[in-house]
Amino acid sequence: MDLTVVRLTAPATATAPGLLLRPWRPQDAPALAGLGRDDAVRRWTSFPVEDEASAAGWLREQADAWEAGERYAFAVTERQAGGGEGGLLGHVVLKRPRPGSGEVGYWTAAPARGRGVASRALRALTEWAFAAFAAEGLTRLELLHQVDNDASCRVARACGYGLDAVLPAAPPAYPLDGHLHARAVR
Repeated sequence: MDLTVVRLTAPATATAPGLLLRPWRPQDAPALAGLGRDDAVRRWTSFPVEDEASAAGWLREQADAWEAGERYAFAVTERQAGGGEGGLLGHVVLKRPRPGSGEVGYWTAAPARGRGVASRALRALTEWAFAAFAAEGLTRLELLHQVDNDASCRVARACGYGLDAVLPAAPPAYPLDGHLHARAVR
């Protein structure tokens, strides 16, 4: 799938701007490095970015994974009038789309939290994933998060991902139980 042409959008709401989702680019490294220092992003994810060098490395990994068909990572940005893009608001990703199922994930920057950005970005990604990978047999998407991440639970439910299972902790990588949410193609 050509990395340069995929663009997803979500419309503006009464309280939030429209969104533009596009593949990450090398020039995102400075902004990404700033987001990598966000305590909430660090708490809820395994996001390994601490500075511009590690951001550049992470961006290369995303591009390589896209080319390999293993992970489709999108920067979530504010959509400006005329279709341009504003500031970086977060990240959504489709991981390992296969016949049967794939996994989705996301995180948002502090200024985007509580504004419906995560749910609108996840809906756009979900619709795209089911359409783009229908011929390959993608029929189910899974979303995993720590059991105490109430915000992710709310986003999952708002986007039609029902709670499928509680997964036991597996320290050290997963010190707490997790929630497995799932959504089937409609």
